Amino acid sequence: MSSLDICASVHFCKNCSSLSPDLKSFPSPAAFSLSTHRHRQLQLRSQFLAPLSAAHFSSEAVKDEFLAAEMAEDSGLDEEEFSSDGGDDEEEEAAESFDVQEFEREAKEAVKEFSDSLARELKIEDEVPNQKRTRGRQQPRITTVSNIPDHLLPRVAIVGRPNVGKSALFNRLVGGNKAIVVDEPGVTRDRLYGRGFWGEYEFMVVDTGGVLTVSKSKEDVVEELAVSTTIGMEGIPLASREAAIAKMPSMIERQATVAVEEASAIIFLVDGQAGLTSADVEIADWLRKNYSHKYVVLAVNKCESPRKGIMQASEFWAFGFSPLPISAISGSGTGELLDSVCSHLEKIEETENHKAGEYIPSIAIVGRPNVGKSSILNALVGEDRTIVSPVSGTTRDAIDTEFTGPDGQKFRLIDTAGIRKRAAVASSGNTTEGLSVNRAFRAIRRSDVVALVIEAMACITEQDFKIAERIEEEGKGCLIVVNKWDTIPNKNQQTATHYEEDVRAKLRILSWAPIVYSTAIEGNSVERITVAATLVEKERSKRLSTATLNQVIREAVAFKSPAKTRGGKRGRLYYCTQAAIRPPTFVFFVNDAKLFSETYRRYMEKQLRTSVGYTGTPIRLLWRSRRKSDKDDGKDAFLAKQTSSSQVDKKLAVAT
Repeated sequence: MSSLDICASVHFCKNCSSLSPDLKSFPSPAAFSLSTHRHRQLQLRSQFLAPLSAAHFSSEAVKDEFLAAEMAEDSGLDEEEFSSDGGDDEEEEAAESFDVQEFEREAKEAVKEFSDSLARELKIEDEVPNQKRTRGRQQPRITTVSNIPDHLLPRVAIVGRPNVGKSALFNRLVGGNKAIVVDEPGVTRDRLYGRGFWGEYEFMVVDTGGVLTVSKSKEDVVEELAVSTTIGMEGIPLASREAAIAKMPSMIERQATVAVEEASAIIFLVDGQAGLTSADVEIADWLRKNYSHKYVVLAVNKCESPRKGIMQASEFWAFGFSPLPISAISGSGTGELLDSVCSHLEKIEETENHKAGEYIPSIAIVGRPNVGKSSILNALVGEDRTIVSPVSGTTRDAIDTEFTGPDGQKFRLIDTAGIRKRAAVASSGNTTEGLSVNRAFRAIRRSDVVALVIEAMACITEQDFKIAERIEEEGKGCLIVVNKWDTIPNKNQQTATHYEEDVRAKLRILSWAPIVYSTAIEGNSVERITVAATLVEKERSKRLSTATLNQVIREAVAFKSPAKTRGGKRGRLYYCTQAAIRPPTFVFFVNDAKLFSETYRRYMEKQLRTSVGYTGTPIRLLWRSRRKSDKDDGKDAFLAKQTSSSQVDKKLAVAT
């Protein structure tokens, strides 16, 4: 008798522990899951060969060779089924043959179906605040995106007083709806960047806030900026509110000044329907006095009628620039505007130094209002990239900024507006805030990692939990940033531990997310955010081989089998594969998905995280029941295998 027959004749218990006289000397059952599976292969082969006559084999060597060939054919982890119980259905399971390629194809289909259904469920409302003016007018341009980094492209800044259409022109030049466009002044406050193309030229367009004049009183500034002194500022003293509001115009002007100083060309935008105003005169004087060395194009917006446009533009010859009538909404005149701008831009050629298709992960910074999101962005970048103010709702657009970490890793940081409750936003009647929250949700969707910022001294609210739910549903990597950590009094070594326990309990849906403590206003520990984000992105992009994955699943099943139903049925796992990354998505092929309870599915997810990792990223477990047609196909394959086996027997008999 060969050694293979001896192994096949040994009877193992479920965990193979009965072979030892001392049960304590053996490891846990999970350690024997692979050995158990190997033994089961031998049992199936023995049952398969039982009906064959011994006369068919000329010698033990021939029999061993045949068994070895059978084992080599089906011993791969990718082609074997594995079950949680070896009961009375083993013969039925042995009669089933599984097509791995078909499983892989079905896994991809399952991921696509799940993604489509999730996208429909998490649909973000379209932004049409001014539908009558924009319907069907603006069409995205098809362009070829180069690999030139953003910081090497020439910049074109759009400046002007509030409510002249700067954001609408910005959206027209970049070919999208990146900036919020609302028919009210003071909507844009920070600098907003976007790539523009015209012919062979490529450049960065910079949208700026409306430049206010110093001649206006504080009351006029507050009214023009539509700054609220109450919403979201209940915990701030009245004197601090008024001081913050008084500083707002200078902060907006500072952002516009930075955009003009770094620009190669400037588009000075005025309103043709409103005509010449004193604010336009002051801005024109400011540009002539301080930036006469830069190329300035005077664009007269809102000139939809070609005939009236020439008359409307003629009024602005007094500025000393050649006025050009355009319409940012309809696009008329923008071609001539771009021709004029590009004639004074340097053309940047692609070189081998520019890495083709370089992947830059995006980090969205989200949270409730006034938790320090903009402060974190400024601390990471090392400059006043966005306006930081106690005024609630200071940030409105989603601000994208490229950032290079100390280790050379590049990131795209996205600062977002504070997300309040939907009922609070609706009751305020503020259209701009609704669009800002919409942009924040879009930033989560287009990001790779989300930094959920909470304030250390503030309690974790229901709104924080809802934002966390949205991050998990979108399948984004996440890290929790506890900002303003310096405000915690009497800290000791146990403070962080107790605080983390509280966060884990209240944000249990993000139990897998790492926690970072920082004080952004002073720049303390903010570098830990990028370190944690790098780790999360690597885990989110991890892909397991099918052999490794099925080994982990077997160990989990050997340690804890699915519970039987009242009817005596038990769930069986046939095959598992990782069908996608970002987030990691696993498809389990089982006999009946309904037999696997939610508790067991959470157990399987926990086992995957314990064995493989996946820190900071959600993982998707999709369960697919085998169709009846699949089982019929499996029986047909088994009959075909029996036929081929009988042919082998005949050949062996002839050989004898």
